[in-house]
Formats: sequence, C-alpha cells, structure tokens
Amino acid sequence: MRSRSNSGVRLDYYHRIVYRTILRHQDAVTGLLPATPENHHAWVRDNLYSILAVWGLSMAYKKNADLDEDRAKTYELEQSCVKLMRGLLTCMMQQKDKVEQFKHTQAPIDSLHAKYSSKTGRTVVRDNEWGHLQIDATSLFLLVLAQMTASGLQIIFNLDEVSFIQNLVFYIESAYCIPDYGIWERGDKTNHGLPELNASSIGLAKAALEAMNELDLFGARGGPASVIHVLADEAQKCQAVLQSMLPRESNSKEVDSSLLAVVSFPAFAVDDPLLIKTTKMTIQNKLQGRYGCKRFLRDGYKTAKEDPNRLYYEPWELKVFEKIECEWPLFFCYFILDYCFHGDEEAVKEYAEALEELLVTTEDGLRLVPEIYSVPAEKVEAEYLEPGSQDRVAVGKLPFMWAQSLYIVGRLLQDKFLACGELDPLNRRLGSEKKPDVVVQVVVLAEDASIQAKLLALDIQVQTISEVSPIEVQPARVLSKLYAHLGRNQKLGLSGRQSRDVGILSTSKLYSLQDRIFAFTPQFADRQRFFIASDLDLLLDIFKTELNFLQCTWKHMLGRPIVTLELNQSFLGNTDVCLSPSSLALCLPSLHFVDVI
Repeated sequence: MRSRSNSGVRLDYYHRIVYRTILRHQDAVTGLLPATPENHHAWVRDNLYSILAVWGLSMAYKKNADLDEDRAKTYELEQSCVKLMRGLLTCMMQQKDKVEQFKHTQAPIDSLHAKYSSKTGRTVVRDNEWGHLQIDATSLFLLVLAQMTASGLQIIFNLDEVSFIQNLVFYIESAYCIPDYGIWERGDKTNHGLPELNASSIGLAKAALEAMNELDLFGARGGPASVIHVLADEAQKCQAVLQSMLPRESNSKEVDSSLLAVVSFPAFAVDDPLLIKTTKMTIQNKLQGRYGCKRFLRDGYKTAKEDPNRLYYEPWELKVFEKIECEWPLFFCYFILDYCFHGDEEAVKEYAEALEELLVTTEDGLRLVPEIYSVPAEKVEAEYLEPGSQDRVAVGKLPFMWAQSLYIVGRLLQDKFLACGELDPLNRRLGSEKKPDVVVQVVVLAEDASIQAKLLALDIQVQTISEVSPIEVQPARVLSKLYAHLGRNQKLGLSGRQSRDVGILSTSKLYSLQDRIFAFTPQFADRQRFFIASDLDLLLDIFKTELNFLQCTWKHMLGRPIVTLELNQSFLGNTDVCLSPSSLALCLPSLHFVDVI
C-alpha cells in the first residue's frame, strides 16, 4: 500500500479542521451553515466567507491527490460548495418578488433578506424587524459565484436561474446611490437603524459587477443565452463614488476595518495603488491593536459598557465605548491574505505570528479563531487611562466560522498548497497594475449622401451609414431597449432592467446580436432624448469631456473604445462649429480616427 506524502498528511489535518469547524454544521437539506449549533439563522455573508475554506481545500486536494480517497474528498468538498451556493440561490429565488419590487423602489422594506433559516431556507424575521438591505452581502454572493464558476464549479443549472442572476445584477447596479445598513447590519454608527451610504457596500457591488460581466454561468458548456451582461457605466459610477469616499467608510464612520475586503481579497475593487495603501495604513493606525482590529471607532458591540437591554444609543453616549472597543482577530486573517497576494513574506510572517498567539487550542489539537477579544469589566478604567495596556479575554463564538475559514485559506496559501491565482481565477488582483495608455477611436459618419457631398466640398471625406454595412448604426436608446430585455422571465415574474440610461462606456464598443453587428451613437448626441444636443457648442464641449472620461476609465476593458458619431444637417447649419476631423483632433491627444469600422 502506497504511504501518504507529507503534503497529503498536512492536507488531511486541514480537512479535519474544515470538517470539525465548518462542514459538520452544514445542513444536510438546505446546504446552509447556521450561526451556531443553537441558532439556526444563516447569514448570507457569513455563509459565503465560511465556504471559502472548503473551496480552497478542494482545489488544494485536486493538485496534491495521492490516493483515490483524495480525489473523492476533492469531489465532496466541491459539491459542498455547490450545495451551499445553491442553497443561498434558492433562498433568494423564493424572494424573487422582492428583487422585482426593489428595482422600482430601492426601499429597505423591499430588499432581499440578510439571513434565512438553515433548516428550511425560509425567512426568520419580518421585513421591518431587521436591517435587511445589505448590498454587500448580495454583491458578495455574485462575486463568489463568478469566481467559483470561473474555477470550474457548476452552480447554475438552467436559464431561469440565469435570468434571476441577471436581475440580481440589476438589483445591485445602483449601489453607488443607495444607502444601506452595511456589513455590520446597523447603518449609522449610533445604531438608530438609519441606512447610510457605505464604501464597503459600494466596493463589493463594483467588484461583483465587473466579475459578472460577460461571464457564462454554464461555464464551458454554455452559450450566448447563459452569459450575464453588465453596463460598464454602472460599475464606473460605483468606482467614482468609492474612490471619493475612501479611506472613509460612511458619514458616521471615519474608517472601518471591513474596507480591507474592498481594497484587497476578495473584492480587489480599487485600482489606485496609493489609495489602497492609504486605506490600509489608516486602518492600521486607527483600528489595529494587539488582538486584531476594531470594526470602527466607538463600537460598543460586546464591550463591558454595552447595555444588553438597549438597542440604540445617542451620538454623545458613544464616547463611553472609546478606547475599549473590542478587537477582532478576523482582520489579522484579512491582512495575512492581503500580504500573501502581494508576496510580502515578511509581513505575512508578522501577522501570522500575531494571530497564532490569539488562537485557542482544543484538547485534540485544533486551532480555533475566537470571534472577538474584549476588555474585562474590572479592567475598563485602567484601559481608559492607558489604551492597549490591559490583557483582553476571548468572548463570543469559538470558533468564529467566518474568521476560521479565512485563517484556513491563509494557511493553505502560506504552505503553498494554493496559489493566489486559484483563489482569484478572474484575475481581479491585477486591477491595480499599471496599464498602457488608452487610444480612443472615433468614427465619423454622414447621415446620407447629401451630407457626405457637403462635407466632401469642405475636403472632409467620410462614409455614410449605409456604406459601413454589414455594421448597423443605431442610437443609444435602441441599446437601452435591448438591455431592458435582459433577464426578463415571465415564469419568475421578472421584468429585467428598469433604467433607460446608457453611458459612453456602453456605446463605445461593437455588439453582436443574432449574426448582426451593431454600433451605437452616444446618448448625449441623441436630440430626441436631450434638447441640449441641438446646441452644437455645448455638444462639442460634452464630447471632449466624454472622450477624456473614456481614456481614463477604459483601462479595465478589452480592446479600444470606438465612439461612433453621426453627422446630420444640424451639424452643418453653422459652418463655424462644423465637426471636422481636424477640430476633433484637438479634443484628446491620443485620439485616433477610423475611416471604416
């Protein structure tokens, strides 16, 4: 009989930890993970983070299989991931009416629930009894779904489910302007139940939109009908608001440790290296302690001064929690993952050693991550006088499944059982790498032969719209109507996309539809939609601005942007503002004109 290799023995150890701390709690029917053995509530966010260790271990076994038993473990681990993801999908699909309603109202009362019963998959609290509007949780589901699908797992089974996922994309695409309750489910720091705009939610939404764009949910077995489509302009709006907020989390929270998930694994939502560094340094300087990181300043959760009989506090009362906020080892796990992705072995070692001192060892040798470390009541006054001087004690869940999962993923990376690319098959981690300059291409077309002749008299040679056949040129409003059909499903009662806005990023590429190729003119040049398109001076100024915007924001998309501009009689009504290639060339230094599409 062939003996086990050292790597196989080590993987078996991790398998034992994963089974004892995570998989043994997975419900056999729904596939969901309860909060604790006594509490059957299954939080969407916690379930997704908890299953990452199972996914990572399955890929580690796939690479290091010694025996048939290892291959069997690989399959079982993979299917455990699929079962959980499909369990969450089923819970959400049971609330398909909320998805449809929320697209119209964007009201918290109409949002998907943040937690479900791990035994039945049904809701466990009423719509108005919990801060359910947590865009980051729904976004994390889409992001993990995209990454797992890209890694080869088959999670989506039919086109009805594809339609639902497409509508979930529309559900989160306006995250940049929707106040929610955030990752800690409380909204405003005072816990008055007031939603606010959270950078962590916007960042996860941006990451999910980019990850889902052009993703085939059937994997290698799919076709055009199973591909998810995202308007790049919506992700860009999230990007703009996110960058304007960081390193701040929200109006009430100066900074929040949850932003580690935005600037690093799993979202990788920020492409500005300086902003990433600033955010991490702000968290380290303001929130990091010996036992982990505080969630945010003046966080009273499970502190000795917290009144368990009160849900809300007035803003001036929060000062009592200052300097004694609980510290979460969870965020050391995030830092370890971050430095693993950046290849900084010294920093990984520093945080790994700090985390090891915080772990609790069971009688049979398992290393568990506690939920939080709190200052005991008798030491609170001393901690006020000298912050960081008092020893803390572990309270809360043991293990904290979310942190335990990220700890295991970090160990698999440190032991070289996993490569960073396997946890990020969509290569989101490369978003902050320097990109080459973008060249914006402009196609100028005449409306008809008469316009073409007038331009030729001015020594401007352009083609007519009919001459660029088989490419069909249509206004942006046609593209908006096409996008409105995405996700429509009569069986599920889903209507698809509601907004009719189409930005310059979406109209600056060619589309293939039923063997026909389409190009679309920008929305700002549509005189039927915007009366300002009749003001040629203003139109030219907008055009220059849009071209500069394209050059700055196209870096994450493939190919070169192509702006199609149609010249009609109104453009020739005033020769002083005649739109010529020579005048357009002044709009952007790297502007490139294309004579034929």
